[in-house]
Amino acid sequence: MTVPPIFQLKQGTGKLIVSIPHAGTYLPPDIAGRLTDIGRQVVDTDWHVDRLYAFLSETDATVITATHSRTVVDLNRGPDGVLLYPGQAETGLCPTESFDGEPLYADETPGAAEIDARIERYWRPYHTALQAELARVRALHGAAHLFDAHSIRASVPRLFPGTLPALNFGTNNGLSAEAALTAKVVAAAGDHFSHVVNGRFKGGWITRHYGDPSNGVQAIQLELAQTAYMDEAMPAVFDASYAAPLMATLRNILHAFAGA
Repeated sequence: MTVPPIFQLKQGTGKLIVSIPHAGTYLPPDIAGRLTDIGRQVVDTDWHVDRLYAFLSETDATVITATHSRTVVDLNRGPDGVLLYPGQAETGLCPTESFDGEPLYADETPGAAEIDARIERYWRPYHTALQAELARVRALHGAAHLFDAHSIRASVPRLFPGTLPALNFGTNNGLSAEAALTAKVVAAAGDHFSHVVNGRFKGGWITRHYGDPSNGVQAIQLELAQTAYMDEAMPAVFDASYAAPLMATLRNILHAFAGA
């Protein structure tokens, strides 16, 4: 198998930057060989999120998409490994178990030296590129609107009770994006899909770290419930006709976010 680049980057001329950090499925052979069957299935991938946002290729948005699995390193966690949701179950910077608590490694899990090496090899290039794009777009427009695109199974009892709404917007409790802009984005979603703002998912490290409205960076994370666009059963098959209503809603959301 050809080794993909760490990420794919489409540079645009508008204010909108879309980050897709968890849609990648590539596992380097030296890591894949140490994983359990569950680990090699990369079950916690944000399945097909890159395809949901494929319409951005026709716009002036900048899009950065990771190609490697979050099992290698989680790009939406800080390099210091600090938890996003203290007191709640979550996976770490270099996950060792699935969302359901199943072991990802058949033998030795990554130690401190290996984690540091993965940060340098896989995590830092993505964030260096993202930082550069934020600076470039701010230089062009005086502002940048960063949208962090994710998805997850609608029901993961170990991580949260019950079933998620279809659309889970996160702004770090209002710190990463101004309230008026968030309201405009949520209104653009319409009423076809259920939604919540700053519910179980308030925005991960990307949203929290880069979102800084006072300095011209508005950041919103959208965590999609996968039932809104696909059958969650493995293998994760993309059905374009089933996903079409959600894709239309995403167009409206990003049009509102980019145009503000």
